[in-house]
Amino acid sequence: MTLHAVIDMNTTTMAEQAAQKDGFIAALDQSGGSTPKALALYGIEKDAYSNDAEMYGLIHEMRARIIKSPAFTGDKVMGAILFERTMDGDIDGLPSAQYLWQKRGVVPFLKVDKGLADEADGVQLMNPMPDLDALLERAVAKGIFGTKMRSVIHSANHAGIAAIVDQQFEVGKQILSHGLMPILEPEITITIADKAEAEALLCDEILKHLDALQDDQQVMLKVSLPEKANQYAALINHPRVMRVVALSGGYDRDEACQRLAQNHGMIASFSRALINGLSARQSDAEFDAVLAETINHIFSASKAR
Repeated sequence: MTLHAVIDMNTTTMAEQAAQKDGFIAALDQSGGSTPKALALYGIEKDAYSNDAEMYGLIHEMRARIIKSPAFTGDKVMGAILFERTMDGDIDGLPSAQYLWQKRGVVPFLKVDKGLADEADGVQLMNPMPDLDALLERAVAKGIFGTKMRSVIHSANHAGIAAIVDQQFEVGKQILSHGLMPILEPEITITIADKAEAEALLCDEILKHLDALQDDQQVMLKVSLPEKANQYAALINHPRVMRVVALSGGYDRDEACQRLAQNHGMIASFSRALINGLSARQSDAEFDAVLAETINHIFSASKAR
């Protein structure tokens, strides 16, 4: 069997799992700005490292420990989103994405955005990504199935939300052209007073773009947990959508799971709510037990309803 045939077979199997399998997506994609917070949550303070290389080495060790834990398998963790440096690293001698799929049965995704632009019209668009095509080519070669990119909505500003959705779909089409599945993530800040109004505007704008996609095109969507249960039902049921996933967005795990369970057809893609309770000081047995409990909790809230 040729390499291309193996890649095509893997991609087909990954697509089936991403579209249909019970489970959730683990967001292990903390970037430069959020890595110190993730390490602190894990019990590693800033005085434990003196430069970026040491910091990224420590976060890679944390991610590898999570991925290698007995509970972290495709039985309940449908996919995992990796940071670029994690994709370029190895776990037990295998490239990280290959290890995820071949050893854990977890579909690998890659965070591709380069952070947020300054706020305008109540939103933060994504920074330009001039090297995106080269990154996507590397991702395909590394065995990545899909990508994720985040922008943020801070108010129910129609012009701003339209601009966010325009940009997400424009870049999403670029990602699709490389044979990768884009997760579009227009996050809504959970503390804003007009969150419900922003969610209604966002849903309408996304529907316009979905209706304009070609019949053979699909995307995934990652959204903040909504104020109104099943706010995004029209997106979940749209034929151009493979899956809708929810970010925890600052809610603690109990509230995030409670909100998630009220939204039929939506699964989790949690970051902070996943690693909360884990510590570098825990023994492997303690670490594995806490992670298994967390995975079971998030999986139960994500199960098909």
